This record gives sequence, structure tokens and C-alpha cells, in this order.
Amino acid sequence: MKIKVVDMTYEQALAQPPQVHKKPKKPSLLFRTVLRAASAPDLLATHFHCEKIGMAQIKSDEPCLVLMNHSCFLDLKIAEAVLYPRPFNIVCTSDGFVGKAGLMRALGCIPTRKFQPDTALVRDMLYAVKKLKSSILLYPEASYSFDGTATPLPESLGKCVKALGVPVVLLRTCGAFARDPLYNGLQNRRVNVSAELRYLLSPEEAAEKSADEINALLAGEFSFDNFRWQQENGVVVSEPFRADGLNRVLYKCPHCGTEGETEGRGTELICRDCGVRYRLTELGALECENAEAKFTHVPDWYAWERACVREELEQGSYLLDTPVSICVMVNFRQICRVGEGRLRHDANGFRLTGCGGKLDFTQKPETSYSLYADYFWYELGDMICIGDRDVLYYCFPQGNGDVVAKTRLAAEELYKLKRAERAAKNG
Repeated sequence: MKIKVVDMTYEQALAQPPQVHKKPKKPSLLFRTVLRAASAPDLLATHFHCEKIGMAQIKSDEPCLVLMNHSCFLDLKIAEAVLYPRPFNIVCTSDGFVGKAGLMRALGCIPTRKFQPDTALVRDMLYAVKKLKSSILLYPEASYSFDGTATPLPESLGKCVKALGVPVVLLRTCGAFARDPLYNGLQNRRVNVSAELRYLLSPEEAAEKSADEINALLAGEFSFDNFRWQQENGVVVSEPFRADGLNRVLYKCPHCGTEGETEGRGTELICRDCGVRYRLTELGALECENAEAKFTHVPDWYAWERACVREELEQGSYLLDTPVSICVMVNFRQICRVGEGRLRHDANGFRLTGCGGKLDFTQKPETSYSLYADYFWYELGDMICIGDRDVLYYCFPQGNGDVVAKTRLAAEELYKLKRAERAAKNG
């Protein structure tokens, strides 16, 4: 999937009219039928099937909140196939509207800015369920998983569930990540995909629980490990490119400690600095070919990287300082490529400078619990996004080594540390 990009100066980009907020539209059954038909070949190729549990408790025309894990680009096609013909509005990233806002609204999409405060979103969701009598499809993780485990859920999710006052349904996929992991550069593997659609909470049950209790329940439901699932179910990925891009996730060598020198190519992940070689097996495990293995499980390696980042933050040594190519979004007309700059991230948060000294934007660590970061974003490149309600800045690192995953880990851990510091000050 590509996106409309136009070259212009930073001043020209900021001079564009801001995006006008519009209320959600009930999804067009015609467009949804066309989308469902267009999605059928991809789902047939994966031998897709879905098990429905407890769904008889919800009337066909009764609005509900559908919470779905976010694995790959197949997710929307799965949701359309499983939920059809039930009308539902989809909460999706605002940049998905660029160049096709009319179509996205006709499909019932509700735009939001990932990991940015969005006070209008809950109002839009309430409007959809109360006025439009439509269900809501929400990906609470907001971003695709890097390592096959769940990404953090927002603390506001429990309050949102209580505010909507509709049944909560869980739509969970199996095999979608193994078929198309984000790091693998849009190369699909021959993996069967299935899903489970399960009634989770009635409005009455949600009303009786506190927001924290609902958050705890949902955290348990969104606790998964796709690599472990692959191994336990004997799912074979035999493609010779299965380790391509794995360095995006496993960027730090556990043997020599060097960052940015790992290379995922073919079926291997190697460290160019010390020469250690790992093979990603057909069952998704790691085997070290020329040394004693430090890790045999991708998420364990990623968790170690997170611990390393947290240690750097605690010691005051963490720093990202990299040249970036910069795009901005002011409205849904286009993404504006505005020039070059520098992105810095440390204990004080983000600072983006560039465009001949005209751009100087800062974002505090407490702004968000995670970071909008992506691999091969709209086929443009690996990306880090910061911004506010007026402008989003899409930064494409131009330096050596992979920094996207580490930056997301650092943003998440820094948020936790700042929250802990604030709690300690307040007693």
C-alpha cells in the first residue's frame, strides 16, 4: 500500500488548511460488499476459517465493541469476512485517510492519531454506537507487533469500554503474524490463518467492573506470543526469506553488544561485527551456528533489548541522534515531504530540527505510553512519528543501523520511568 506524497517547503506545508473534523458515517453496505469480495482470494489462499463462541448472545443489529489483535495487513480483510453484514465503524490511523478520505468515510472509518491525545475519538465512537447504531472495530494495540507479542494497551481502554455501554467482543487471529510479520518486508509466507470471535463482556458486566478491572481482563486477553504459537502448533515456514529484515527487531548482538550491525538475510541473522550466526528455523526458533546460543526465542532476545534500553535510561546514557528525512501531515490531502533534519531522543523526550532551521519541535516523554513507529511505512521506509494535534512529523532515519525498534522501546520505558518519578513525588 502506498500513500500520496508531495514535495514542498516546510512553510508551504504548514500554510495548508487544517483538517476539519467530521462525524462518522454509517458504513456503506455496497462498499463493504465490494471489499469483502475483493478480500476473498487472499483469505481462500490462507484456508481461513473462524470459530464463533457465544455470539448468539448478541442480536444481529445490536451494536458492540469488537477488539482485535493487530498482526498484519490481512487484519481488515479478516474482520470484514467475519463481521459481515453487521455494520461497523473502524478506528484507524489518520494517515490512512490521505488521498482517499471519501472512500475511508464511506467504509465507516474513524481517523485517530496513534499515541496522540485524541479527545474527539470517544465522542465519535459514542456517536457511532448511539446514533448510527453501528458496531466499533478497534485495534487497542494501535500498532503492529514487532516481535510477535502484544504491544501495550492504553490505560484509557477500560474507561472507554464503560462509556460505550455495549457488549464487548474479542476477535483474535492465529497465523496472521507468521504469514506476514512486519519486519519481513511485505513478503507473504504460505501459512494458514484462522480466527476466534468470542463474546467477552455484557454491558452489565462492564458496568459492574472498574476501569482497572477491565484493563486487567483485556491485558490477559491480549497476552500472546506468535512465535511460541508457531512452535507449539508445528507451523512450518519454509520460505528462504523468512529471516529477511529480522535485524529490524533484533538490532543488538547479545554476544558482542554491538548495535546496528546485525543483518537478517535469507534464513540467517548474522552480526557483522563479531561474526556470530543464528538461523531462524522453519518453526520460528533461533539456532546459533558458530557459538553457544544466547537466545533461542525471538521475543526473549527482544525483551533483553528492552532491559538494556531501560538500563541505559536509568544510567543516563541513552541517546538517539540521527539524521532523518522528514514528511509532515497537516490534513488528509497529502503527505508533505519537506526536507532533511535531525531527530534526537533522550531523557527529555524528542527534539526534531531541520528544514534550514525553520523546524524545531519537541515532544515530552509523558506525552504517550508508546510510539508510532513502523517498518517500510507505505513503502517509503522505516519510520518514527511524533507530533501534536496540529501536525504529525514522520521521520525516516538516514544513518547507519536500525534504530526504530530501540526508539519505540526507549519511549515506552521512559514513559514508565517518568510516571514512577511523578508517583514518588506525589507520595
